[in-house]
Amino acid sequence: MTTVAIRARELERARLERAARTVSRIAMYVVLTVVSIATIFPFIWMLSTSFKSQGAVFALPPRLIPDRLFTPAMWDNYVTVLTRYNFVRYTFNSFFVAFMAALGQLVTSTLAGFAFARMEFKGKNFLFAILLASTMIPVEVSIIPEFLMGAKIFHPIMQPLGGWLDTYYPLIVPSFMVGTFGTFLMREFFYTVPKELEEAAVIDGATTFRIYWSIFLPLSKPSMTTLFLIAFINNWNELLRPVLYISTKDLYTLTIGLTSFKGAYEAQWNLLMAGSVISILPLIIVYIFAQRFIVEGIATTGLKG
Repeated sequence: MTTVAIRARELERARLERAARTVSRIAMYVVLTVVSIATIFPFIWMLSTSFKSQGAVFALPPRLIPDRLFTPAMWDNYVTVLTRYNFVRYTFNSFFVAFMAALGQLVTSTLAGFAFARMEFKGKNFLFAILLASTMIPVEVSIIPEFLMGAKIFHPIMQPLGGWLDTYYPLIVPSFMVGTFGTFLMREFFYTVPKELEEAAVIDGATTFRIYWSIFLPLSKPSMTTLFLIAFINNWNELLRPVLYISTKDLYTLTIGLTSFKGAYEAQWNLLMAGSVISILPLIIVYIFAQRFIVEGIATTGLKG
């Protein structure tokens, strides 16, 4: 076989390989586009329904673009939700509960993660295994014992402050004591901190808490930001505990407020969708501005795939 024929065959093979890569890339983009559309379409429909009147929600054929778009009446649902149904107060309540619960989980998870990562004590691995195993227990299983324990144990402590039930204590205090994922996240990060930093601090006479406070916490800001945001979102979306503990309307969170649009026989879907948009809008804003910290925090903890 001549050199020209060999060269022609190599060029043909390279051309076929490029064509195969191009087809593969196009197929991947098509699949990702279809999945993206399927994922985002419910949110687009929710946004569209939030601008519709009650009668237009079930119009046939269904219309994605609301009939009263760009008219003064398009904001009626949001005005009704924010004023008549007191969603401004519910939003503030949800923010307070989610912020305090996330802050408490940040404190306990960093302390526990530091202890499991850098301190030596008897039964450390066994206790950490028990902690991880607790993630397999659904909250529906533990919520009744938690309710009874709170009513019997914490009620005398909280009595001078007005008791335990129908307050935010049971929505916030458990996050101070339960942070399995946060403990695991911080433990994995603290393992990556060079041991030489800790040894140098010990030589300088620093106590264990000083090492934790002055060395490990400043280095763990990305991981702490990630943990805070995840805990904030989880507590923002919490429904079971607010429904169980809160009965006063002024103390309602957004998740309870959304249930007020659904009755036994009918639901005000246009108002429910408007309330849902209001409830997820803060999370979208937080995620957009904190996405870099979330990626950086996950990448520095060894949890990336």
